Amino acid sequence: MTKLILRTAFTVILCTSAFLAKAQLGYDYAQYDVGTAVGINYPISTDVTKALKYTPSAQFNFTYNHGPFVNYVFEGQFGSLKAGDPNLGYGRTFENHFWAFALRVQLQAGEVIDYSQSPVANAFKGFYVSTGIGYLVNHVKRGGDNTLPAGVQPPGDTNSQIPYIPLRIGYEIKLFNQYNDPGIKIDLGYQYNRVMDDNLDGYKAGRHNDIFTQFILGIKVGIGGVTSYRKQIYY
Repeated sequence: MTKLILRTAFTVILCTSAFLAKAQLGYDYAQYDVGTAVGINYPISTDVTKALKYTPSAQFNFTYNHGPFVNYVFEGQFGSLKAGDPNLGYGRTFENHFWAFALRVQLQAGEVIDYSQSPVANAFKGFYVSTGIGYLVNHVKRGGDNTLPAGVQPPGDTNSQIPYIPLRIGYEIKLFNQYNDPGIKIDLGYQYNRVMDDNLDGYKAGRHNDIFTQFILGIKVGIGGVTSYRKQIYY
């Protein structure tokens, strides 16, 4: 009789554990991500006459996931910016090889919408907005200024360190593993970077600070401890 009771209790515990484990499928996520990305840069507001050029950048990031849809992202990147033509306007040109570091808060739609009852809402849960603060280290090669006497340098700093504000919108594609945890994420983003000075191009002229934008494609991989969300992530 005792053996029967013990066997029955063991079976109940085993079945309960299996049920609870199954019930958590789709609720868990990794607390941290590491990732990399490539970007295409475009200076949209500088002191150099158009003839703007697309240039590349590379990014590395570490993310703390407060939840699957609320993320704190620390990123570093290096790349270049280029614009100008010696035969246009004032003849100004610049080429900036920069380093940048930023801390962003990222809010995805899945945090604020109910995506469990609608395939359309479920598809939109990966859209996000993000902002924060960043820091640029610029090394600019400046060329030409047809309005100045020979040998006279235009005002501006070719080696500057400037804060900037990144404003970003994008979409995160979550790839789920066999436990329905989002282990890999593909990031598609557009970032508007408002520089808090006028030396991004090495020229200081006019009343407006410089601005550049980026199109970004990245990948993140979940690492570290797994924790649970209040609602199912996978549908």
